[in-house]
Amino acid sequence: MKKISCLIALQYRSSFYHVKFPGGLISLLSNCFELDADTNSTILLSGYVDHFQTLASEDIGWGCGWRNIQMLSSHLLSHRHDARELLFGGSGFVPDIPFLQRWLEIAWEKGFDALGSHHFNHSVYGSKHWIGTTECAAIFRSFGLRARIVDFGPKELQSFFLSVPGTSLTPTVMTANASDKRKAFQVYGPMDRYLVGRNSDVSQLDSIVNDKSQSTTNYMAGGSDHSMANRFPRKKEGHQVLLDWVWNYFSEESLTTSVQNQHVVITNRVPLYFQHDGHSRTIVGIQSRPQKNGVPQYNLLILDPAHRTVALERSLRENAGWKKLIKRGVHTLKKPQYQLCYIDPGIAIGEEMEQLKKIDSVFIEF
Repeated sequence: MKKISCLIALQYRSSFYHVKFPGGLISLLSNCFELDADTNSTILLSGYVDHFQTLASEDIGWGCGWRNIQMLSSHLLSHRHDARELLFGGSGFVPDIPFLQRWLEIAWEKGFDALGSHHFNHSVYGSKHWIGTTECAAIFRSFGLRARIVDFGPKELQSFFLSVPGTSLTPTVMTANASDKRKAFQVYGPMDRYLVGRNSDVSQLDSIVNDKSQSTTNYMAGGSDHSMANRFPRKKEGHQVLLDWVWNYFSEESLTTSVQNQHVVITNRVPLYFQHDGHSRTIVGIQSRPQKNGVPQYNLLILDPAHRTVALERSLRENAGWKKLIKRGVHTLKKPQYQLCYIDPGIAIGEEMEQLKKIDSVFIEF
């Protein structure tokens, strides 16, 4: 395709502040936890991630979604050879926002997220439009990556998911396309099996998986059994459900790569695109601390594009003030609705690529 060839030739690397420490911010964060006196906690981290901050001269007030896509891309390019060969025409670098906008338009032209494309009138290049999880998923899916979306919210708002593009998740925005964009109990990979199991009985899950087993690729069978669906109780208190999900995502045993010490673990998990009304951030890990009542206390570990990279680096180097910037407990989750976009291992081809063109989600009730 001539348009793609031109984009590959013209795109340039996004500028960002390079943290001058081996392993970047994640290694600095790991070091801080290793020095922490609280040795009873367990910390699960993604691998290397570059932090992309919004800039006053470029994208402040509207660019957080693009910056989070850049953060996820930096991890994929660093950790996954298969993704590096495919992302952004095999360029090997993270493009600047205008070129990401072009890649989204190309994803739309290929048929990914037709409803989202219509919402934007098929054009975002040069605009200041807010974007969200659907655009994140559309870009990565267009390269064959298995990007999935999870919706969290109250039962009475379930019909409003999944959202129309943008960071506004209000029902007035979401109702127009919600019924078209959702497809109940869509099951592709191991995390989806866990999600369906949380909100339906196991017999339903079995029949869904068996029905799809004739047409889906073999990666579903590789290490993907019902243990993930049954590992946690079905009902949790409010927003704790979201933290349970994130813990489960990062703690999948087969995806652990190394243990820094007894309580800091580096995983193979891709960071999570974390969306709520008005803003989006990137989850790079989670901390778990045991409590007397048996319910773990979790802290999400977040890189916020609104923060300055220099300030993040300084606080981590000095081991002072970084917790206020990075750690977020359940008490900070005050929004009624949240979305996550995650990326499963492997590359989609053939019929699976066609299935990925329709952006849908799994709903989990708060």
